[in-house]
Amino acid sequence: MTTATEPFEAAPRLRLKLVPILVTVALGIGVPMAGALIASAASHLLHLPVRPGANLSWLYLQHAGQLLVALLVIAILKYRFAPADYGLHLPRDKSYIGPAILWGVFFGVLMTVIDYAPQIFAHAASAAAVPASHSTVWGWIVFEGVYVGPTEEIPFRALLVTYLIATMPGKLRLGRFQMSWAGVIVAIIFALLHATNFATRHWVEALGQQLYAFTLGVLYAYWLEKSRSIVAASIGHNVGDVVEYLIAFAWLGVTHF
Repeated sequence: MTTATEPFEAAPRLRLKLVPILVTVALGIGVPMAGALIASAASHLLHLPVRPGANLSWLYLQHAGQLLVALLVIAILKYRFAPADYGLHLPRDKSYIGPAILWGVFFGVLMTVIDYAPQIFAHAASAAAVPASHSTVWGWIVFEGVYVGPTEEIPFRALLVTYLIATMPGKLRLGRFQMSWAGVIVAIIFALLHATNFATRHWVEALGQQLYAFTLGVLYAYWLEKSRSIVAASIGHNVGDVVEYLIAFAWLGVTHF
């Protein structure tokens, strides 16, 4: 029998429930937005020269904000609405750290091919507008290789996937492959949050980003579920992102960090 404290022992049949899905969507949108509000307030109160956008200082602040919000929501859900193991600890079963590193490298190369396809085919330098200073390079490497994994995987996988498993259990089975439907649903939400790229990139590139964001979302959720920990998902996320950025920096001529 499945209990509320063991969400990963879900029943095999999925029964869609409107309220858990709406809560998951709301959290998927609201937690990053709350993080942005916290970052904006912090930059104003501390008089930091930080402006919202795809710049390094803002991303560090916004991700810190969304992590704090996610941890607060997890604490509330865990002790009041959806008691469960949210994976905020070392792996208790198979760690999946090895596969996370290998798949991270593979997807890092694949993401580079998709994101910079025009530059690759034109044999041109990367279009990434990042000054090639040592401090900036190391700032991006630390962000992508260390920081982004836990600050995105705790909100999206530890929080959203675990909550949805606890409130709407159900298993997806494809041959020997088995995982909770919650991970697939959250992967769809995760991918759609990147849909704004259709407004700034060629539709082929944007579609490719949707596909790899969804696939990675499923992988991250699978590692969370099987290892009962957010560690492998965070490592896989870090490795994939930093591999892409290292290749991009190499195209910019940055070879010594």
